[in-house]
Parts: sequence; structure tokens; C-alpha cells
Amino acid sequence: MKYVRFRDPAGATRRGTLEGGQVHFANESYEFESEDNEIDVLPPCEPSKIVCIGRNYADHAAEMDNDVPDRPLLFLKPPNTLAGHGDTITAPAGKDRIDYEAELGVVIGEQCRHVPEAKVMDVVEGFTCVNDVSNRDDQRQEQNWVRGKAFDGSAPIGPVLATPEEVPADATVESRVNGETKQRGSRSQLIFSIPELIAEITTYLSLEAGDVIATGTPEGVGPLEDGDEVEIEVEGVGTLSHSVRIP
Repeated sequence: MKYVRFRDPAGATRRGTLEGGQVHFANESYEFESEDNEIDVLPPCEPSKIVCIGRNYADHAAEMDNDVPDRPLLFLKPPNTLAGHGDTITAPAGKDRIDYEAELGVVIGEQCRHVPEAKVMDVVEGFTCVNDVSNRDDQRQEQNWVRGKAFDGSAPIGPVLATPEEVPADATVESRVNGETKQRGSRSQLIFSIPELIAEITTYLSLEAGDVIATGTPEGVGPLEDGDEVEIEVEGVGTLSHSVRIP
């Protein structure tokens, strides 16, 4: 099943199911993609926080000239970073490098703490696409990465929430910029698996329903320019699209 959060023609926020290119809610059906923008597709959840994992693909760690961590490298993106399918995000001005990072996002379904690896899927509602947009200029100058990772709109998420059975264990994770493929990796290449990540995270902090874990990005990250069109695709989820504005 794939779920869509959207704003209907009357301005009400709804959650429907996506089937055959149509979004269904109650007795109404809407085109998911249409020229007249019949509905506004919203981020599929409302996270209190986005927990991101750094260097969770060995090839990405190598391309950034970093070692693979011996435990999950965690950092946070707050709710102001959230953006949705079809949005235009505005990146900080005057920076040499703003990067795209395609990631598989895990959406938490219930409040949880101290979740053992064997029980992790009990608290997972589903999966989505994430672009961990990164301001490398400031990221390289600070340890907490607030300027580098937490600027407004730096976490486009969507377009849907796919339930776990929709997403293969070796699902591909891909980014495209202006139609050109930049990254292509697999869920199976994660250094730390989803059960390992959630068990580690919930050792230290509570996760709330709607929170998102961005599981890391494969090799091929690179710079964005003003006017770029970005697509993040996760097999079994679909394609998150957004544009970029750099003042």
C-alpha cells in the first residue's frame, strides 16, 4: 500500500491511498500528477525530527575521503528542513557547494524507546524518499552541522509512504539532476542495517510517530545549481521531485 498526504481542492489536509495514478480518499478520487495541480502533495508525515545517518555507504565515505565509522554516525534535521514533492527549495546564497544526497527514509509508526533489533519492524510504518540537501561550505567548518544540514527546506521527503512489503531488501536508491543519473545504490549496501540503526537510535532518544530516519547516501553526491530539477527515486516507493533556487 502507498499512502499520500495531500491538500484537497477545498484546502483540507487528507491522507489517501495511491492506486493506478489516482489518489483515493473516502468517495473522492484525484489525479496524483496532473497539469492543473488538482491536489497539493504534502510530505507523507509530520516528523518531530529527522534522524540522519552519515557515511552509511562505504563508497560514499571513500568519495568524501572519510573512514567508515565504527558505530552509526547520527545527526538531526529539525522540522523547518521539511519540504515536499513538487516544492522549490531555496538554498543558502553565496556558497560554493550545495549537494544532493539521495536516501531511503524510514517512517516511524509509534512512539518508541529501547527497541531491540528483532522488534524494529513493529515500529516502522513504512518507507519514503529523502534528499539530504547539504551546505558543504559550512558543514566543513563546524562539528554540529547546523548551518550545513539544518537550513530551511533541506530535507525534501516524499512523495508517498510505502508500507514495508512494497520495498525490496535490495531496493535501489537513485538520484537524477535535470534527468541525468548521478547516484545509484542499494538498500543492501547499507553498512548499518535498519534494525541496527533503530536499535542504536532508541538507546539514546525516543522516536515519535511520524519521525523519519534518513539511512545514508550512496556514492555520487555532487553540487546543485540554481534552477536544477532533482529526482530521488527509491524502488518500491516512487520518485520525489523538487526544484532548487539559489539566490
